[in-house]
Amino acid sequence: MPPTDAPTDRFDDLPAGSSRVGAHRAENPRMRGGIVVLWSVVAIIVIVAVGIVGTLLATGKIALSPVETATPTPTESIEPVVDTSYPVLVLNATAQDGLGGQVRDQIIAAGWPEESVNSGEAGSQDFQHTTVYYGNAADLPAALGLAENVLGGARTELSQAYQPADDPNTADVDESQEKQLVVVIGADWGPGGVATPAP
Repeated sequence: MPPTDAPTDRFDDLPAGSSRVGAHRAENPRMRGGIVVLWSVVAIIVIVAVGIVGTLLATGKIALSPVETATPTPTESIEPVVDTSYPVLVLNATAQDGLGGQVRDQIIAAGWPEESVNSGEAGSQDFQHTTVYYGNAADLPAALGLAENVLGGARTELSQAYQPADDPNTADVDESQEKQLVVVIGADWGPGGVATPAP
């Protein structure tokens, strides 16, 4: 009972029959154990998944944006041209005697003048692939024509190694006279006079 000398306030006058006095809070409903376990499992799965994806991103194993691949530019195809205006030197780089002369005859039979086709022995006898060497990029169609249409599938290669040396006394000579195709016969030359196609 409050002391009698305390001042009265609005809380001293309660209506009769009122049973609620003071603060009342509803009791928390009990959570079931299965729901707690279920939420724990879901949380663990989410944390592990985030960790795996983060690790893969950090190590570069996966990327968020698709990797752009460069579109290959189409290469211009060069048509082989049988150009009999080119002088041809045939070098036998195999152990088979007389092969240079046979290939020379085959080139002459394809339309080259006899005086513009020479043959000889190469400095080695262990050359693997029959190759037509040309000195300038502009000579590639003629080299392909000789390699594919006359020799049956020889390789071609740009090289100055077999080109005639410049003579300072012939500076006024037409440049077309200085160009030359060189055939180096290799071990892939077939018995029928046709080169085995290079792999």
